[in-house]
Amino acid sequence: MSWKTLDDIALAGKTVLTRVDINVPMEGDRVSDTTRIDKIRPTVEDIIARGGKVVLLAHFDRPKGKVVPEMSLGRIAPALEASLGRKVIFATESTGAVAKAAIASAAQSDVVLLENTRFHAGEEKNDPALAAEFAALGDVYVNDAFSAAHRAHASTEALARALPHAAGRLMEAELKALDAALGTPARPVIAVVGGAKVSTKLDLLGNLVGKVDHLAIGGGMANTFLVAQGIEVGKSLAERDMADTARAILKKAEETGCQIHLPVDVVVAREFKAGAASQITNASGCPADAMILDAGPETVARLKAVMGQSATLIWNGPLGAFEIPPFDAATVAAAKEAARLTEAGRLISVAGGGDTVAALNQAGAAGAFTFISTAGGAFLEWMEGKELPGVAALLA
Repeated sequence: MSWKTLDDIALAGKTVLTRVDINVPMEGDRVSDTTRIDKIRPTVEDIIARGGKVVLLAHFDRPKGKVVPEMSLGRIAPALEASLGRKVIFATESTGAVAKAAIASAAQSDVVLLENTRFHAGEEKNDPALAAEFAALGDVYVNDAFSAAHRAHASTEALARALPHAAGRLMEAELKALDAALGTPARPVIAVVGGAKVSTKLDLLGNLVGKVDHLAIGGGMANTFLVAQGIEVGKSLAERDMADTARAILKKAEETGCQIHLPVDVVVAREFKAGAASQITNASGCPADAMILDAGPETVARLKAVMGQSATLIWNGPLGAFEIPPFDAATVAAAKEAARLTEAGRLISVAGGGDTVAALNQAGAAGAFTFISTAGGAFLEWMEGKELPGVAALLA
């Protein structure tokens, strides 16, 4: 896959329209987590160092094409200024004379933040006319918002076709990591996929069984696969109507040579609450009045062994109800082993998805992974083998 990076495009004296994702969580008027803001810093600094003027395009929340004051990016400006350590000039509009004036008033070392792109109805419609209005503000387009790349919006897709373009440093890192995991990976490859429902990850599972050597399935999804094999799972979360689909996935895996790993032992309880009394049983031994809430120690031991024999790991979703101890044990143990193997240089580890990041952070393992994607939907769609419009536009 070939896309231009900041190294491949002239920036000196240019106004660089830079699409970022700073759709951050808020507590009142305060940004409660600056992770997404912090991650754009390398791109901003690089553009400025190369003589470009940074103009940020971004969305916030879902105003649905209307001006909603509480969804103004002006609320983000103070946190952005603090993180970047630079003066941030906020433009109360993202097109036209107001935006042009803000850009003209900025020094080359400043950062200009334009108002919420989703205040325009044409943004989510990928309107070329709106993209042309954006394009009129600058000379070069840089997309640093992989997390928004699965949407064909005016500021993520059409705008890339209107100006010379490149991937920002965060986008570049995401694309390289994902290509290393699924495009041209070091083998053997193991994918760990967890979560509640098979129905939400059908495309993902269908794509992975044709691309990886091992697929470990955990969480409520694993229960559905157990049911598909005729195993009773008591009161456990399971999509019994998806049993035929689960069997089809198992058949496809057999045809492609992908080895599926399901729990061989499980942790069961009769209550879903912290500290609930629990017991370990084999996968077929869940009592009728109990529910499976985590993978058991033998399952974890087998998963660790497969990781130890693998060169690449892709992880999406927890192995159990990790939010509530003691049902986080399998996820934590497996995550720590993946971190250990990565730190030892024996494993390339790539993970993504909201629950996944939270689980790895809880295990204290996230920092050791080769790459952690915070992209959510875009990461999932990439793993599903789908074309991402914002990435495809950079290849044009």
